[in-house]
Amino acid sequence: MITLSNIEKVYQTKSIETVALQNVNLMVPKGEFLSIMGPSGCGKSTLLNIMGLLDIPTSGTVEIDGHVIRSYKDKELAHIRNQKIGFVFQSYHLVSDLSVLDNVELPLLYRSGISASERTQRAKHALEKVGLSARTKHYPSQLSGGQRQRVAIARALIGQPEIILADEPTGNLDSVMGEEIMNILLELNQQDGTTIVMVTHDENMALKTERLVRFSDGQQVSDAKMYGNFQAV
Repeated sequence: MITLSNIEKVYQTKSIETVALQNVNLMVPKGEFLSIMGPSGCGKSTLLNIMGLLDIPTSGTVEIDGHVIRSYKDKELAHIRNQKIGFVFQSYHLVSDLSVLDNVELPLLYRSGISASERTQRAKHALEKVGLSARTKHYPSQLSGGQRQRVAIARALIGQPEIILADEPTGNLDSVMGEEIMNILLELNQQDGTTIVMVTHDENMALKTERLVRFSDGQQVSDAKMYGNFQAV
């Protein structure tokens, strides 16, 4: 589903060059739940942004669902993201003056051929999936952190993406809420076959996934299958 070949990412200013990623070769098969761990500043979020076509590698090749990304024009990348990829961020990125329902509908506003009634129906279905059917008219400020993250997951789901990229989805939550969010992601992977890549600092969460890749100083240092923990509870 995702293939990165010889990826390098270098940030340059007039006085300094920072190597964020170097010689990254990583394949994520369809339907896999992969977690990525490593110390702060090791390139995890940069890697996720490159997978999600939010950032452009300095060199190397990105392939999404069998299609090599050859053009990095904004409009073309936005189309691929809208059709293929759902994003879940640590800080939720909800629009404060929109209701829960309107926040979830947002990705479909950029798709042609979808009526307002269909957007609403699909948003309600996505909210039902994350257990927030009763919160459609609430605003983000009226929700707990765990509920906001559920809204963010519903928004990621509404476009029926084949890939979900999650950047520290449990990072701002207590352990109970974190477990609930993790179970939602596990169910999406196991029941719907959604490919999920999750960046996390939480070893316990990472061990629940199918595969764990560790990074250090911009390089992949280990890649291991997880056995026995891969199940929603």
